[in-house]
This record gives sequence, structure tokens and C-alpha cells, in this order.
Amino acid sequence: MSSPKKRRILLIEDTVPLAKLYIEFLRADAHEVVHCTRGGEALDAAAEMPPDAVILDLKLPDMDGLEVLQALQARDASVSVVIITAHGSIDLAVEAMKLGAFDFIVKPFNADRLNLTLRNALERRTLARMVEGYRKDLDRGRFHGFIGSSPEMQAVYRTIESVASSRANVFITGESGTGKEVAAQAIHRASPRRDGAFVALNCAAIPKDLLESEIFGHVKGAFTGAAGDRPGAALLADGGTLFLDEICEMPFDLQSKLLRFVQTGTVSPVGSGREERVDVRFVAATNRDPLAEVQAGRFREDLYYRLHVIPLALPPLRDRGDDVIEIARFFLIDYAREEGKALSAFAPEVEARLRAHDWPGNVRQLQNVVRNIVVLHDGPQVTLDMLPPMGGPAIGGPDAGTSPCAACGSPAADAAAEDGAVQPLWLVEKDMIQKALRLTGDDVPRAALMLEISPSTIYRKLQQWRVAEARGAGETAA
Repeated sequence: MSSPKKRRILLIEDTVPLAKLYIEFLRADAHEVVHCTRGGEALDAAAEMPPDAVILDLKLPDMDGLEVLQALQARDASVSVVIITAHGSIDLAVEAMKLGAFDFIVKPFNADRLNLTLRNALERRTLARMVEGYRKDLDRGRFHGFIGSSPEMQAVYRTIESVASSRANVFITGESGTGKEVAAQAIHRASPRRDGAFVALNCAAIPKDLLESEIFGHVKGAFTGAAGDRPGAALLADGGTLFLDEICEMPFDLQSKLLRFVQTGTVSPVGSGREERVDVRFVAATNRDPLAEVQAGRFREDLYYRLHVIPLALPPLRDRGDDVIEIARFFLIDYAREEGKALSAFAPEVEARLRAHDWPGNVRQLQNVVRNIVVLHDGPQVTLDMLPPMGGPAIGGPDAGTSPCAACGSPAADAAAEDGAVQPLWLVEKDMIQKALRLTGDDVPRAALMLEISPSTIYRKLQQWRVAEARGAGETAA
């Protein structure tokens, strides 16, 4: 069993024989004692190495003891100061306690009296630091991109702080929209690697035949279209953090290559026989149950245990209490400033609706709702009639349960709603995307927010439609 850590005690006493006696008294508890005879000398010693407690004689040759007390507390309000005084200076000792001293002892005193008072002073310091830590946690509503003061998020913040300084791999789980990439960035920014690159790769958004090249890079001529050498995410993240989002979407045959990279720290670009050593910290994430994916044979067990060293589970928004209001207010002010709108608050009944909603899309869905409100409305505050229809439990007015297609206002959807006809899904999708683009002035990122999809999805659909239209025009001309 390891011995308890020694406490550093600063003894400020100008009478050397008394100081030697007090040091002898303190040996019983094996403290590390630093003795100073003058106030200025003591303040320098405290600045160089802060003490856990101070034993202070108020009568000093160069300074008034009360000045020393105030200077010590200005540097560290949690430091416990015990005053030692003669009978004739009790009034002065009481004054010192009013200024923040922990206790005082009247000379002469024995070892038991000194050590008991000092133990109480040290315990008080420990408790003060614990209370301060809890207070900071409870007051912390912002953390490296996160917004929220709930106990669930305080636990997330503490975990990130604990793991950030380590090299251990982190595996983040949580529903879509809970902020997995925000958590990965927070780990990076709080780590010693903060000055290195943070490289994020979404394994679900990249075609399977290109994913290997995106991770490991390629050389010229490695495949059709490889016109030159290109570094992959692994090399770009050298010295920093590589975030592999939606890791469970990675093809099974590529997982073995990733496993070798994790094990050896070396990568081989596609089409190259050379290996390059890189230093990255891995953070992986998924909205699935990774262990269930292992049991189903879709994810390698050995890769799972290599990446799943430190688990971090992000709570869904519905379990975060009043965080939903904190987040909504933040987005409202931010978007209103961006759009030049006057909206600055939610009506109480709107906040009640927001708080009661289930939020299946989590923070991303809430973000899109607030964006929709700000883009389409203005006024001093958000009222119930401004709330858009939503999927999941309704938060709007009487028509909140209307299907998204019928509510979007597109001609195809209106016609389908009127005559009961069913439109092809691709046509409904096209109408909705075009509607969102019209509302946002062809701003693809904002349209994607309204539709709760990735901007890359809209760009891909637009390209597909242009190709189809060009092909149709060519066939007509022929």
C-alpha cells in the first residue's frame, strides 16, 4: 500500500527556537515543512510552490501579518491559514479570522493542539476544492462546442477531460444527431495533440471502392482516375487525431487493413509497396450497437477491441432535460443574427412544446427546426404558429401530424393529397429538395439543414438529375 502524499506546510515564524519546536511537533504527521522568518520571503516561497496550509505568526519583522494573510488569499482563496498568537493579540487573531483565516492558536500550545488544528485546516481545504469542482461542473453550460448543463452532459464533459491527455483509442456511441463528431473534436482540442490535425472521415458517405484510398491514400496510376499521388486521411492526421465516423459501415474486407494500421502504426498507399509510419490517435463512432454488429458478423471482433478501449456514450436529447431549451435559445440568437431577424426569445408555451417533444433526430433536428423558424418568420418572439410540422410526436399546432410531403407545399404533393394518387418516391424527393432550395435561395447547406440530410446528398441528387436530363435530351435529339 502506498503511503499518503505529504502535505506542504508553510511556517511563518520569526523566532527561530519556536519555529524549530513547531517543526518537531509537525513530524508526527510527516508533513513537508518550509520555514520562513519574514513575510516577503514567505510570499516568494508560496508563489514558487503553493502550500496546502499556512501557520502564520502575526508579529513579523518586515510586514504586518494581516498583509501576509491577504496576499496569500489573493493568490489562492482555498488555502487554509492557521494564526499563532500570544494572549495579548487575541483581538488581532479574531480580526484575521474575519479576513479569512481558518483558526487561531494561543501560545503556548502543545503538539496535539497544533496537529489537530492543522488536520482540520487541511480537511477544510480538501472539502473547499471538492465543492469548487462540483460548482464548476454544475455551472458549466458550454464545453468545446457542446451546449448543456444537465447531469448527463456533465458526465460526458468529465469523461472527455479524463481521456483527452491519454493516447488510448476512444469509441463514441449515440443516436444520429447527438454530437459524436463534436465529442471527437472536444477530445482532440483538450488533448496534447491539439496543435496537430483533426481529420474526420465518414465511412458511410464514401463509396466503398474509394474508402481505402480515402484512408490510406494512393499513388499515380493506382486505379482509373488516379492522376497523381494523393495522401490519405491517415497521413494527413499524422501527429493529430483521426476520427472514423460511422465505423460500422466500413466494408468487412477493409476492416482487416484498418486493423493492421491500428496495430502497427504504418500505412501503405493504394498501388504502392512502401510503408509509411504515422502517429495518430483513433476516435471511432457509430449510431449502431457495435457489439451487436460484431455478434452479427458484420464487424471484426479484433478491430472492435482495438478501437473500443475507452467507451463514450452520448445521451439522446430527450434524456437531457432543460438542455433542449438552452440549445434552442443559442441557435435562435445565432440564426437571427445571421438572417438579420428580430427573433430573440421563445414564448413560454413554445418552450413547453420543445421540452415535451421526443426529438428522434436529436440536436440536429432541433437545429433544423430553429433554422426553419428563423428563415420563414420574424417578430419579437417565437410563437406556436411558427413551429413547423415535425416527424415523430407532434410539436406544432393542430396540423402538426400532417405528413411532410403533404405539408411541403409542392404541386406534386398537393395533387397527391387531393386525389389520393401515390407519387413515385423519387419524384416526391425531388419536389421536396427543389422546394427547400427555392426557400433558401439555392443555398444547399441551409436546404440540407431544413431537410435533415447531408449537403452531399443534395449535390449528388442534383448531379444525377442533370445527367438524366442531358441523357434524355440527347435521346430526343437523336
